[in-house]
Amino acid sequence: MTVKVSSVGLKGLEEYKIQVEVQSFSGPHSMVIVGLPDASVKDSRERLG
Repeated sequence: MTVKVSSVGLKGLEEYKIQVEVQSFSGPHSMVIVGLPDASVKDSRERLG
C-alpha cells in the first residue's frame, strides 16, 4: 500500500511544498530514506525502530 501526504516545510519565514510517500509491505521491517533529509530525519530510524 502506498500513501502520499502533501505538506509545507518552513525555513525561517519562507515556506516550501514537500511530499512524503510511504510504502508498506508485509515481511521483515526496514526503512529507506531518500533525498537530502535533515539530521533529525536521519535520527528518526532509532525513534521509530
